[in-house]
Amino acid sequence: METFIPRHLEPTAREALTYSPGLIIEGARQVGKSTLASHLVPDGGTRITLDDLAVRDAARADPEGIVSRPGPILIDEIQHAPELTFAIKASIDRDRRPGRFILTGSASLLRVRGLTDSLAGRVRRLMLFGLSQGEYGRRRDDLVTRLLDGGVRAQIPAFSTMVDRADYAQRLVMGSYPEPSQLPPRPRRGWYDDYVLAVIGRDLSTLRRQVQPDRALALLRYLAARQSEELVKSRAATDVGIAASTADHYLDLLRDVHLFQAIPPWTPNLAKREIGRGKILIHDTGLAMRLAGVTEEQLAQVTSYELFGHALEGFVAGELLRQLGWSETEFRLFHYRDRAGAEVDLVIETSDGRVVGIDVKASTSYQARQFDGLKKLQAQLGDRFVGGFVLGTSNQGYRYAPGLWGLPIAALWEL
Repeated sequence: METFIPRHLEPTAREALTYSPGLIIEGARQVGKSTLASHLVPDGGTRITLDDLAVRDAARADPEGIVSRPGPILIDEIQHAPELTFAIKASIDRDRRPGRFILTGSASLLRVRGLTDSLAGRVRRLMLFGLSQGEYGRRRDDLVTRLLDGGVRAQIPAFSTMVDRADYAQRLVMGSYPEPSQLPPRPRRGWYDDYVLAVIGRDLSTLRRQVQPDRALALLRYLAARQSEELVKSRAATDVGIAASTADHYLDLLRDVHLFQAIPPWTPNLAKREIGRGKILIHDTGLAMRLAGVTEEQLAQVTSYELFGHALEGFVAGELLRQLGWSETEFRLFHYRDRAGAEVDLVIETSDGRVVGIDVKASTSYQARQFDGLKKLQAQLGDRFVGGFVLGTSNQGYRYAPGLWGLPIAALWEL
């Protein structure tokens, strides 16, 4: 029996409906968009799902009739009938009352084939990812806000957790989609296989008419096997056996159905933003592990140190992106590498210019060399640098030097 898990994004969504005529909740299939949206519709509202072919045909034939139904109106999977966006736009322009429309979409509305209007300026857009570890545990998780608090940082050496390497391996393969997280291992693997085939076989064609599913799947498997590595598009095209232009095309499609993104590079020079290569991130670690053919047992083996490290880095990046939706702190997520080879896995920059550096390690202990990249970033930034943190599989917090700490990865949801 499926158990409802409250979403931390719900208060933000409800707030948006008090001032905006409409709300779009975007995200990959099966992350819980419909469930969240249904909780936002009061009694007396209208619920429409365009996954139903008969409803979809009616919406295309009479869009005005659909949007004139009693409100608020929830339209699920709006990308299946982009014709509705023009009718919604016209309705909002006639009546700007807040909270009239709630839309969900599994593909970016900015790129859907046949889209007549993006509804820019008329609706608020929210991105919903899969469940965060804090949501699984029914606890508020907001690591960035905690790390910006000097009082919290002073208590880091006293922080401890019971989460160990085996627990992390289990969380990696369990992933963030609500349904498979409740399944035993074998049915979960089957769920992921079916899910990928459905998204690639159906949703990609919503965005582009000419799609070859085998090419898209091959590229997605390539990305999953290189989680947290820099994306070299020419190499990806060569290794998959497709043209560079085709690789670009399919990377855009996979991004637009919210399976993948590239974490942009960061530079201390604000005039040179996002120069260099992005880092590969498959949003759901369970999906990444399945596509790469990696099992929980393999991750738990000591010999899989490098594989485990890349998977953990993707896990941390994914959790931070989820928390971004409800964090009290506005921030952006980057990675950093300079010409001399100094690296920091994740760089968090707040809206007021403060910076937090995070390196992710599979090690159960802290070592001086793990802080090299963070020390270089600290020296470059001076007062802008709030702190550098090595997140690993140790069960204890650690103070290495002024402004530099070690933390268990579980601090993401336990700190």
